[in-house]
Amino acid sequence: MALTHDKIERNAGLLVVLIILLVSVGGLVQIVPLFFMHSTTEPVAGLKPYTPLQLAGRDIYVREGCYVCHSQMIRPFRAETERYGHYSLAGEFVYDHPFQWGSKRTGPDLARVGGRYSDEWHRLHLMNPRDVVPTSIMPGYPWLAQNTVDNSDIERKLRVMRLLGVPYDDKTIAGARDELRGKTEMDALIAYLQVLGTAVKTRR
Repeated sequence: MALTHDKIERNAGLLVVLIILLVSVGGLVQIVPLFFMHSTTEPVAGLKPYTPLQLAGRDIYVREGCYVCHSQMIRPFRAETERYGHYSLAGEFVYDHPFQWGSKRTGPDLARVGGRYSDEWHRLHLMNPRDVVPTSIMPGYPWLAQNTVDNSDIERKLRVMRLLGVPYDDKTIAGARDELRGKTEMDALIAYLQVLGTAVKTRR
């Protein structure tokens, strides 16, 4: 056996092939079954696709790098569920492309922030976080209140999402531009934040 290992370790090509084979088999064994589990591929009861305004807000959330400091994944530990609510379920994210789970928490997890604060609270917080949370180190985003949402490509985005399995109907797509007309980027971002985690009933 020692001789066999010695030959493999001295033959770089063979070693690379065996490593790739091992990683591939291990990955397939872990990943493939997930595609056949309803809990990971089916939406949770009550989950709805993002509205055009919420989807635009999600794009702004990604653009501004909010995911760098805020995760959206509550782990199934008591310390997490006591603070944030019910642990995250895979079925909550089937319409997210890509999902915003993350692990970095310079700021609190946002998986269940929807409905926890008023729109006005979010508006004040985004303008200047220290007005509502004096110890916050989060920067302000006042320009979001000045920028109008770009609705020129929202229909194309919804069609792409539909190709990815999000059940948008023709009526929603046709009315998307009107829904975004005159809305600010702050309106859109707040709409997105207010829907996060609301598909799962959780203790406040």
